[in-house]
Amino acid sequence: MEKGHDSSTSMAASELYTKFARVWIPDADEVWKSAELTKNYKHGDSTLHLTLEDGMDIEHKLDDKTKNLPHLRNPDILVGENDLTALSYLHEPAVLHNLKVRFTDSKLIYTYCGIVLVAINPYENLPIYGSDIINAYSGQNMGDMDPHIFAVAEEAYKQMARDERNQSIIVSGESGAGKTVSAKYAMRYFATVSGAATEANVEEKVLASNPIMEAIGNAKTTRNDNSSRFGKYIEIGFDKRYRIIGANMRTYLLEKSRVVFQADEERNYHIFYQLCASSHLPEFKNLKLGSADVFHCTNQGRNPVIDGVDDAKEMCTTQHAFSLLGINELNQKGLFQVLAAILHLGNVEIKDRDSDSSIIPPNNRHLTVFCELMGVTYQDMSHWLCHKKLKTAQETYIKPIPRLQASNARDALAKHIYAKVFNWIVDHVNKSLRATVKQHSFIGVLDIYGFETFEINSFEQFCINYANEKLQQQFNMHVFKLEQEEYLKEQIPWTLIDFYDNQPCINLIEAKMGVLDLLDEECKMPKGSDDSWAQKLYNTHLKTCSLFEKPRMSNKAFIIQHFADKVQYQCDGFLEKNKDTVNEEQINVLKASKLDLLVELFQDEEKVTSPTGTAPGGRTRLSVKPKQIRSAGASSKEHKKTVGCQFRNSLAMLMETLNATTPHYVRCIKPNDLKFPFTFDPKRAVQQLRACGVLETIRISAAGFPSRWTYQEFFSRYRVLMKQKDVLSDRRLTCRNVLEKLVQDQDKYQFGKTKIFFRAGQVAYLEKLRADKLRKACVRIQKTIRCWLVRKKYLRKKHAAITIQRYTRGHQARCLVKYMRQTLAAITIQKFQRMCVQRKLYLQKQAAALVMQTILRAYMARQKYQGLLRNHKAVFIQKHVRGWLARQRYKRSLRAIVYLQCCIRRMKAKKELKKLKIEARSVEHFKKLNVGMENKIMQLQRKLDEQAKDNRVTSERLSCLETSHAVESDKLKVEVSKLKGIEEEAKNNANRVTSLLEELERLRKELTTTQKEKKTIEDWATKYRDEMEKMVAELKQQNGLLKTEKDDLNRMIKEQSQQMTEKMTRALAEETQQLESDLNEERSRYQNLLTEHLRLEERYDDLKEEITLSVSVPKPGHRRTDSTHSSNGSECTYNSEFAESEESSRHGEDVTRGMDTSLTLKLQKRVTELEQEKSSLRNELENKEEQFQRARVRDDEEHKKSRGAELEYESLKRQELDSENKKLKHDLTAMRQSLLGNAGAGAGAPGSPPYKVLMDQLNSSCEELEVRKEEVLILRSQLVSQKEAMQHKETMTEPVHYAEDVHKMKDSGAITQAYLGLKETNRSPRFLHKPLEANELLNRLRLLEGQMQQQRRSYDNEVEVLRGELQSVKEENNRQQQLLAQNLQLPPEARIEASLQHEITRLTNENLDLMEQLEKQDKTIRKLKKQLKVFSKKIGEMGAGHVETISPGQMVEETVRPVNIPRREKDFQGMLEYKKEDELKLVKNLILELKPRGVAVNLIPGLPAYILFMCLRHADYVNDDQKVRTLLTSTINSIKKILKKRGDDFETVSFWLSNTCRFLHCLKQYSGDESFMKHNTPKQNDHCLSNFDLAEYRQVLSDLAIQIYQQLIKCMENILQPMIVSGMLEHETIQGVSGVKPTGLRKRTSSIADEGTYTLESILRQLSAFHSTMCQHGTDPELIKQVVKQQFYIIGAVTLNNLLLRKDMCSWSKGMQIRYNVSQLEEWLRDKSLMLCGAKETLEPLIQAAQLLQVKKKTDEDAEAICSMCNSLSTSQIVKVLNLYTPVNEFEERVSVTFIRTIQTRLRDRCETPQLLMDTKIIYPVTFPFNPSSLALETIQIPGSLNLAFLTRV
Repeated sequence: MEKGHDSSTSMAASELYTKFARVWIPDADEVWKSAELTKNYKHGDSTLHLTLEDGMDIEHKLDDKTKNLPHLRNPDILVGENDLTALSYLHEPAVLHNLKVRFTDSKLIYTYCGIVLVAINPYENLPIYGSDIINAYSGQNMGDMDPHIFAVAEEAYKQMARDERNQSIIVSGESGAGKTVSAKYAMRYFATVSGAATEANVEEKVLASNPIMEAIGNAKTTRNDNSSRFGKYIEIGFDKRYRIIGANMRTYLLEKSRVVFQADEERNYHIFYQLCASSHLPEFKNLKLGSADVFHCTNQGRNPVIDGVDDAKEMCTTQHAFSLLGINELNQKGLFQVLAAILHLGNVEIKDRDSDSSIIPPNNRHLTVFCELMGVTYQDMSHWLCHKKLKTAQETYIKPIPRLQASNARDALAKHIYAKVFNWIVDHVNKSLRATVKQHSFIGVLDIYGFETFEINSFEQFCINYANEKLQQQFNMHVFKLEQEEYLKEQIPWTLIDFYDNQPCINLIEAKMGVLDLLDEECKMPKGSDDSWAQKLYNTHLKTCSLFEKPRMSNKAFIIQHFADKVQYQCDGFLEKNKDTVNEEQINVLKASKLDLLVELFQDEEKVTSPTGTAPGGRTRLSVKPKQIRSAGASSKEHKKTVGCQFRNSLAMLMETLNATTPHYVRCIKPNDLKFPFTFDPKRAVQQLRACGVLETIRISAAGFPSRWTYQEFFSRYRVLMKQKDVLSDRRLTCRNVLEKLVQDQDKYQFGKTKIFFRAGQVAYLEKLRADKLRKACVRIQKTIRCWLVRKKYLRKKHAAITIQRYTRGHQARCLVKYMRQTLAAITIQKFQRMCVQRKLYLQKQAAALVMQTILRAYMARQKYQGLLRNHKAVFIQKHVRGWLARQRYKRSLRAIVYLQCCIRRMKAKKELKKLKIEARSVEHFKKLNVGMENKIMQLQRKLDEQAKDNRVTSERLSCLETSHAVESDKLKVEVSKLKGIEEEAKNNANRVTSLLEELERLRKELTTTQKEKKTIEDWATKYRDEMEKMVAELKQQNGLLKTEKDDLNRMIKEQSQQMTEKMTRALAEETQQLESDLNEERSRYQNLLTEHLRLEERYDDLKEEITLSVSVPKPGHRRTDSTHSSNGSECTYNSEFAESEESSRHGEDVTRGMDTSLTLKLQKRVTELEQEKSSLRNELENKEEQFQRARVRDDEEHKKSRGAELEYESLKRQELDSENKKLKHDLTAMRQSLLGNAGAGAGAPGSPPYKVLMDQLNSSCEELEVRKEEVLILRSQLVSQKEAMQHKETMTEPVHYAEDVHKMKDSGAITQAYLGLKETNRSPRFLHKPLEANELLNRLRLLEGQMQQQRRSYDNEVEVLRGELQSVKEENNRQQQLLAQNLQLPPEARIEASLQHEITRLTNENLDLMEQLEKQDKTIRKLKKQLKVFSKKIGEMGAGHVETISPGQMVEETVRPVNIPRREKDFQGMLEYKKEDELKLVKNLILELKPRGVAVNLIPGLPAYILFMCLRHADYVNDDQKVRTLLTSTINSIKKILKKRGDDFETVSFWLSNTCRFLHCLKQYSGDESFMKHNTPKQNDHCLSNFDLAEYRQVLSDLAIQIYQQLIKCMENILQPMIVSGMLEHETIQGVSGVKPTGLRKRTSSIADEGTYTLESILRQLSAFHSTMCQHGTDPELIKQVVKQQFYIIGAVTLNNLLLRKDMCSWSKGMQIRYNVSQLEEWLRDKSLMLCGAKETLEPLIQAAQLLQVKKKTDEDAEAICSMCNSLSTSQIVKVLNLYTPVNEFEERVSVTFIRTIQTRLRDRCETPQLLMDTKIIYPVTFPFNPSSLALETIQIPGSLNLAFLTRV
């Protein structure tokens, strides 16, 4: 181990141990403590002044003898490194601290130590072993990723393939450290990465062996719940292609003693507890087991349950593994019987008979069950359990044994049986895993016990430590060898390194007269014992070997100094365990068992005899024959090999195997004994580090040159230490010059060919210089900035002071001026104020005098006025009194009349008011008011007007009365005047005066009464008017309330309808979205299945090729398969009618003769299953698409159904019917004329073929027209309401199915052409030689008329049916209105629910109706197509027959006949004609031998697709179905063949993807489907296919396009994969931002742009090359967008995955680099106009990870910001980045554990997958939107370079 003076650099110790330097000092509790110097160390000082991390000041005394200084601590920048050898100071405390920081703070359990992987058991399940992690490490260099067991496995796998050398992975560590789990994950990695080379799934069997071996070989101990109690070495075999073909397992030293004894808190082997937990199952009832607490073999540990483990469930796993490995149920049953018998045997109670003998009580229950299960007799077993047989030279004796010996013999038998079962299982596992083909290489995984030392160490610990001594020696030699090779390769001076050699210890154990040799010798002695063996050891080694010691207080123990520690072994039991004997007679009893498995277990049993000797008395003598004596004597000489000898031999074989392989080391560390997760105990850790050789590796590395830098890395890191003049063009010379200046001692470094080698501590010194230089630069920068800031602050203050002074002086001056102004103003104010006061006094006196004069004059005027006024009033009173007396008489009568009228009217009004009040209170009145309130208001208004009119009339009457009364008063006045005139004459008449007075009094009283009545009437009128006004106001108010309520109801109805509409729209949108997501999932599943199908197809082809190669030379009659043949099962259906299928079947028969039958059956079964699954998935996909489309159609129909559509529907039907009737009448008239015209000349007989053909053709035409018209009417009516719903269907991969046959009325045109052709045929001269009779002609005409009438009746019936449907639609509309009215009366909730229920019912019914109509239409179309094909074939046959019957004379006559032939040579129809025999040449020249580069550059894009479609059009034109089928099949197979041959060429794959899509678009564009013909020209519509429906082939081509797309993505991924990590992460796009940290032995890929490395520019160039290639090939723009999106997803996923697995990449500067790189990718998208393709969104997780590296990570606010920002990252990814965050410079800070826990707490409620890495294998489902071509087919020219001269343009 490195000491203080060894770790010093060229500087003196006093320069290193300065103030603030940090060191490590020993500590009893923590092993090592960190401290800081508070005072500089000077040479000669005996103490160091230190301050601990807790602030305590101490004085550390140096050793007086050695004066060794404490170990220096590494800079913080180096703490937490992936490789311990990257540490500058290599010593024990640095290693321990680095492991602790990584384990507790960063939660990283793996660390490199040179060639060793140190694995610390976390005691917690971590998500770092999934398939995504395996894929991430696959193919990577070991130093390029963070330490992992997968990295070691990948390195072993890679070296096996590269070096052609076998590999070994040696996993070691003490119990509980995680050895078994590490070995298991290594094997899982090999099984996942390599795959299996045979059909037997060997990798699954290899993994299935783990649960079996754990069940029978693992147990719970105090240190580990799943401790392996045996060692195993598994060889995983590979073939030449490095695929797993088999495995083999070797086991070492099973701990048999655990079967019969367990310590406290420990368990027996798991299989026993699994059996007990499953004892209630029916198949285990016969074992008669129970709880594990019942059996002695399972209850000694007193803790039979492991937390978190279900033994019953584990039993099911074990049984499944047995079945997977080929152990049948019968053998499993036998195994479980034997294991259960061991449990019962442990419960057999043996009692003392006397001191020398024992007995088993009769009918012992457990022994009875044991004998039943084992198939042996109770008497024999009970006898030999208590007796033993002794053999001498002459006789054999049977001797009883005491109880203790009998119990030991019973336990020995149980252990022996279990060992046999264990070996049998291992043998059968090996048989199942054995390779069926020759093994090319292997990787061995050694899972073996680590160094062990307990309070009591026995034979097992001795063997374990002996094995570890051998392994440690091999490890030391290998490390030494690697160091030597590295130095020799770099050509630097090599000096021998002194390292610990444990050969003396190994010699002590295994050499002649060693411990094992003496032990075997003692076992052979008749009376050998442990004590005598111990004395031999003392006598032999005590004085001769320094590694052997004798304990002071014991004579039965010895001590051996192992490489890790001293171990004291107790000699008791060594001999017995070494001999491992068992009673032979007990074995013989078991051999006689009825259980076949038990007999198989012991069939190779070697005879083991007990040591011979003189037997004491009480023995029974047996007579033995001489022959038997000789055989007994011979057998007694045959001794079984001792356990120690066997172990030594097997260990020697293991070491020989390991030495022949390249080893890889995994050292497992147990962090604590309490099994707490992520808890680090330094004492336990350092003990294991010393024992497992990690510190020895450190010591060997530290003794040489542990730190290694390439010249470029050194220059990049320490450029800051160089001056500009030191930088030369030669990096090596620059580094040499700088180092010579910085480090004076040249022994501290060496210059190699490519690297600089440094001694320990030199990198820390250089880092210190670099940090000092940077610190000085920072101080200078800070000084300058602070100076600038202070000066700026001073200038700002100076300017502020001057400004304040200026404003202050100005303020003072303004104040003075203001004072002077105020003084002047005050004087002026006083002057004017005094003047005002005097003027005011004068004016007051003047005003007072005037007021007094005015008052006096006014008083005098008023007195005079009042006198005049009194006189005038007296005269006025007299005048009016007299008039009043005259009016009283008239008013009295008038008042009586008016009063009577008012009473009557009041009575009527009260009655009417009471009636109105009653009506107003009733509900019905309110309803009536609600219905006709406006009319009532108008009536009331009219009534008010009438009353006002009445009042006016009454007022007029009153005015008239007053006028008359005034006239009468005037008369009275005249009379009074007369009376006055004669008053004197009547003075004497006193009675006359008296009467007049009385009359006057009476008139006064009447006047008073009249006035009162008038007032009463007026009051009543006023009250009535108020009441009426109040009533009118109330009625208006009620009317307003009713209007408001009406408006509210209308608004509520509108809102509810709007809400219901929105709800329905939302529900439809959600349903549509769900259907779209389901469609995408189904499409993804379907495309994945296509990929799997393609993989199996390729696999099948490979197997056929291998089998073909293995078959002997074919026979002469053998025929080879055509080159265009494909083995695809789905395409064999297309080839079923060709000769190629026959040839392939013959070829398959010849090949399968040499083929394994089982393999053939499995492959056939698998292919059949895949075909069925593919078809089911295709149907399911079509159903999903149909549902999606129906939903969209329903959505549109609901909003667009109206009365106009119905009327348009009806008008369309009538127009169609009228036009069809007119057409039929015209055809009938033409036919009549034709027949009548031919009647005179004669025609064929009624039974002639032309007549039959004509009648059949007419019948079929009638039926066809009848059905087609019905279809057209129905579908066109649907299209009227679904016009917009059909527009978005163009973006789907396949057209809408129920709209396919709308536009197939061209078939009707074909029928018409056939009919006209028949007419011409009838007119031809061939039929003129036979006259037609008139009767027959009339019969034909009657028949035709009858058919026409029948057709007319059918049309009339159809019209009636449609009218009935229209009537039903009207009724439905009325019913809907009624339902709406009913719903409006319901509460809002019930209204919405009812409307939704009704809508769902309606939509369901419509859906069912549409499905029925579609089914009927499909059936009808298929039927009509078949009939049409039959009729066309019949016509062709008939025409050919007639041509053959024409005589030569007729031929001459026809040729002479003048015919006008139009010249149409240049009017091409866009078709290419070829002969059948030229089909192979067409495929060969156009597909197989075509060079994409020339076609893409010189010719139009998609030219091969256009040529193939033009050839297909001609085959369709001539109605040759076989030619169409063979052309399409050959094309598909040829494309597959060329892709299989050149599938790794991006240009080829892109070219054929473009052409396949173009061919598919052509099939759609010219299919005749109206949805695909919207963008066609009339000429293109004329070029549509007319005879064949190629929808099925469109599906096949779509599947082929999907396969090509996936092949394109894989090809691009293979090209981009090597570039991504280097270009996006490692390359410094912004130079100088990030520095390279020191690395260890595992060198990473350099981030400096060396020659040949990939940069971001490389990625952008490659992306541009991909884009330009696809554009040149004419790839659809939408497809290019999907490809680019997939490319960017791969880039983002791979970059993020590597970032999550590389600690050195998680820094602030790297986050800046990543964000810059992402911005460059976005800029590339903008340049290509691809920002909207969704590619940018796929980079969002990477962008957020880069932002996470750059944001602050300290406070709670930072945590909240991170949680809101990183919404595309999972919680595990965020925590992983924070844990991996590593400062590159000392000025950065690490993320605290508290902050990470805060993040975890805030993100706890997130619902997300626990997966850490992104799945880079995801391929987004691809769609092929329809993209019609505007190119006219007739304008396409075929270049001569294609060699297609045999094609003829038509």
